[in-house]
Amino acid sequence: MSGKWVSRIPESLIAAASLAVFFLLDILDLVMCFIFRIADGFLEGAASSCCCVQQRHPSPLHAELSESLHGRRNVVREMVMGFLFLKLPPFLTRKRKGPTFLTRKNRWSDCGCQSCLSWTTRSALHLLVKQQQREKEEIRAEGENSGQNVIFIHGFLSSSSLWKETVFLNLSEHSRQNYRLFAVDLLGFGSSPKPEDCPYTLTNHVEMIESSVIGPFELSSFHLVAHSMGCVIALALAAKHSASVKSITLVAPPYFSASRGDATAEALGQIAARRVWPPLLFFSAFMAWYEHLGRCACFFLCRNHRFWEWIIKLVTRSRDLHFMTTDVTRHTHHSAWHTMHNVVCGGARFLDGYLEVLRAAGAKICVVQGGKDEVVPVQCSLNLKMKDPEIELHIIPKADHSGVILGRAEEFTRDLERFWA
Repeated sequence: MSGKWVSRIPESLIAAASLAVFFLLDILDLVMCFIFRIADGFLEGAASSCCCVQQRHPSPLHAELSESLHGRRNVVREMVMGFLFLKLPPFLTRKRKGPTFLTRKNRWSDCGCQSCLSWTTRSALHLLVKQQQREKEEIRAEGENSGQNVIFIHGFLSSSSLWKETVFLNLSEHSRQNYRLFAVDLLGFGSSPKPEDCPYTLTNHVEMIESSVIGPFELSSFHLVAHSMGCVIALALAAKHSASVKSITLVAPPYFSASRGDATAEALGQIAARRVWPPLLFFSAFMAWYEHLGRCACFFLCRNHRFWEWIIKLVTRSRDLHFMTTDVTRHTHHSAWHTMHNVVCGGARFLDGYLEVLRAAGAKICVVQGGKDEVVPVQCSLNLKMKDPEIELHIIPKADHSGVILGRAEEFTRDLERFWA
């Protein structure tokens, strides 16, 4: 009995520390809400809207927005925010009327360097395209199945570089000859557009892939490969084009079944549990629960990414940085915050429906996950297999969330090629 009591001490200490730390963060987030309202009001003419106050008159779009945007419990905010909001000066409460989609360059708290503003010259997603090496006439003569298309979708705080530096470099000669590969930078990330007036819903992401890849390149059929958050977008895209999708490979999918209760709340609670340990979970909770503290982090890290990259190069004595180092800052707070909630959390409500559509269509689905994944629980993949027993599941024992691809790029590519075939 005493041994069991002793074993509970670390867990009790973590729980107590978590309670104290997150109560303090609740207070700080409310303070920063007020500070950002003042700063936005002076620097941009009016305060930007935030998710601290419930929408009294939901728009038709509201059905697509995640309940976690406004439903995150914050005891301090619930006690104080309503009073503060009513007492703020008019210029801090009116909605900002700025330029519309793709016309506003950046906010005062976002980076304004040439790289971060490159998206303003384009209206489509940034793509990496690897064409098959044979001529179109030769492919057409051999039949429609001899030339195939693959769309790659990255995860949160990542970009198309994930696939460029792994799968693209390890393709077999047969794949180079017969497959056309499309790796996208998702809306709001990498070098793709980051519009400020976009809610970054699943529909927004799917429609941008359609208008940037499927439409312009006239894809009548394609395979899908996605990692982490990108798996939610891949399933939405596949369900919409169930007659065209040939196979779907999901790597570390954040799947939470709606049949077991509130999938949105479960997704937020599992991926961003309010705990100070382990550190990766604390970081996820910090960025997912605190809109204004998250904006502070983006202001400190993303807006000054050139300085931090210079420091890293100086310390490591390297001329080039790893793509994961640069990708983590290539977003705005608005794009990252809304994508996290509306895709990862809010999208959980729709996954069972997508799976039913794909199962009826006979789509081939393969799920790959690392056994030591600390970002997406391994149970997500196991539950996905229970939902559809026809799914091919591979648990890689010693791999973590990113290592399931980066740590075994050649093996992962060979597995993809076998599944495509």
